[in-house]
Amino acid sequence: MLTTAQVLAENNFGDTRSGGLAGPMGLFLIVLLATATVLLIRNMNARLRRLPDRFPQQTGPADAARTDGAVVDPTDGTAAEESPTNAPKGSQQRRNG
Repeated sequence: MLTTAQVLAENNFGDTRSGGLAGPMGLFLIVLLATATVLLIRNMNARLRRLPDRFPQQTGPADAARTDGAVVDPTDGTAAEESPTNAPKGSQQRRNG
């Protein structure tokens, strides 16, 4: 009769020595992913170098007939009162003395 330790220690998965391609296949995938990452980084750096240092300022619409009067307030005045934007915050508070 087999003990519990013998049943758990027994190799029920067949011969593990044949077809040992896990190591070389893993290495191949790691090298492939590393190569793809290096090529992507080089490509993005080249694209960033081609960008101008500064973009030209975008001007407003040249059409004088167009007005901003068509913009409607989505809150319709029902929004709660917000805190004032000029209130001091954290390190912006004045120190006496």
